[in-house]
Amino acid sequence: MEDPMAILSALRPHLHWPVPSLPRLARFGLMWRAVATRRQLAEMDDRMLRDIGISRADALQEVERAPWDLGRRI
Repeated sequence: MEDPMAILSALRPHLHWPVPSLPRLARFGLMWRAVATRRQLAEMDDRMLRDIGISRADALQEVERAPWDLGRRI
């Protein structure tokens, strides 16, 4: 996955619409990454989950979180 900031910097001279604030764009990137990693977590089998120390119940709870829920859960 490419860095959203690098993409924005490269496109800035060609954009004709207001560019979102960088903190908002960075947060969007974090949300996008959370969705992708949660999708990968959902696809793991029980052996893979055991290898990383997560139960199936914990994995399902993580997968069901909203994209903007980025806080750490322990």
